[in-house]
Amino acid sequence: MTIPTADPQARLRQTVYFLLITLSTGTMLGRIAAVDSVDKLAIQKHRIDEITDQLARKKQDLQAKGVEGPRLERALRKAEEDLQKRAQLRRPFLSANDRSRWCAVRALVEEEMRVQGAPYAIDKVINERGWDTIDMVKHDGHLYSSKPTLLPTLLAGPYWVIHRLTGATLQTHPYVIGRSMIAAVNVISLVIYFLVLVRLVERFGTSDWGRVFAIGAATFGTFLTTFAVAINNHLPAALGTVVTLYAAVRIWFDNERRLRYFVIAGLFAGFTASNELPALALFAMLTVVLLYKSPTRTLLGFAPAALLVAAGFFGTNWIAHHSLLPPYAHRSLENPDDNWYDYTYQCDGKEHESYWRNRAGLDRGEESAARYALHVLVGHHGIFSLTPVWLLSVAGLVMWLVKPADGRLRELALVIGTVSLVCLIFYLLRDQCDRNYGGMTSGFRWMFWFAPLWLVVMLPAADAMARRRWTRFVALLLLATSVFSASYPTWNPWTHPWAVNFLQYLGWVEI
Repeated sequence: MTIPTADPQARLRQTVYFLLITLSTGTMLGRIAAVDSVDKLAIQKHRIDEITDQLARKKQDLQAKGVEGPRLERALRKAEEDLQKRAQLRRPFLSANDRSRWCAVRALVEEEMRVQGAPYAIDKVINERGWDTIDMVKHDGHLYSSKPTLLPTLLAGPYWVIHRLTGATLQTHPYVIGRSMIAAVNVISLVIYFLVLVRLVERFGTSDWGRVFAIGAATFGTFLTTFAVAINNHLPAALGTVVTLYAAVRIWFDNERRLRYFVIAGLFAGFTASNELPALALFAMLTVVLLYKSPTRTLLGFAPAALLVAAGFFGTNWIAHHSLLPPYAHRSLENPDDNWYDYTYQCDGKEHESYWRNRAGLDRGEESAARYALHVLVGHHGIFSLTPVWLLSVAGLVMWLVKPADGRLRELALVIGTVSLVCLIFYLLRDQCDRNYGGMTSGFRWMFWFAPLWLVVMLPAADAMARRRWTRFVALLLLATSVFSASYPTWNPWTHPWAVNFLQYLGWVEI
């Protein structure tokens, strides 16, 4: 599945691909280098001004009490440190969502943050200023991140190396360590994602314009690059999806029977599902397809690799929670002992209630299932209103289903269409408490991992639109709108989409 050397335009396309990937990579790295809770800078400056006034008053009080010389300097220095800690609002961790995972990473690595007998407990971490999060649960007397445990465990590996070699921590050096790890994990993952996607685009595209359009959409027109500045599960899931698809295509279309492709498919299909649990639908369909293609190699290669990921997922979850089910599954309304989201906890010497007892804003959930579906598809969090380039994916899917050039394309479109529909219906039919659009976020993030699948099925539509000037213009307009939506949250992906802000400005919605 290399770019054909006989194609006279192949080298030019390759140059354009690498140019787009380079531009996207540089953009992501620049944003990561500046990642900060910048929305609070003005408040912090105001607080620092207050510190100056408070220190002046403190000095006057101490001098009035006869404190002078070294004693006065020591007292003022301690007072300034205390006030600075209280004023500190800046941090490179932008949301309760990503801080939840970072808290688990710190608990696993830092000895002083570890709770005896509960290696994943974050009780000590959240008591440090700037490390608050609402994405936590409580059981057995301890607080834990509510996120699945495998990804934080993997992130703990490089952090352990950094901490052991330098002695620095995410508390003492949050920007250097945090930004470095974000760049290493997210940007490298996305570069690999782009490179694998190029191979698939070359395999299934038929026109220069359509292929370049698809890679342009991948590098700038989806929310995956938007989320490059924060640790999250959507980017690893998208990487797992594209590698899984590549291995499956090698087996399915190219009759590749080397065991390594079955191992890769099993490993990355399992990894995708470990990051996005509804991706079990893709895993199940792929299992059936590969069993049909080669039962022996599926059992010898695909199954053991998938079981390895499953062992990591359930094993780390058991070590953390003494349960095979992730925290999301422990929300029983009938059994209080099995509702890990209903609790109180101590922080800064005060007792607090779980945020999930009295949810606010979007987290209260959309009352109307119909209104929720409308906004998920074409409304303020709409898949097709924020990123209308996916309309071409729908068109391409239909083209491959109705009149494919190769019958196997119909099978591929059927798999992608079925998995997409199953997962979308799963999210649309959730209870009210789960109908929150993914929380405070710039898009409907639970479907982000579908990006590589939708980019591939976009190809027949993009190739068809390449034939006429006016259709190319329409496609570029759809792409421009998608790039606008993905670029709107410049600093922080954990913000409302532009559509929400616009509708609020008009007074049409209140969120």
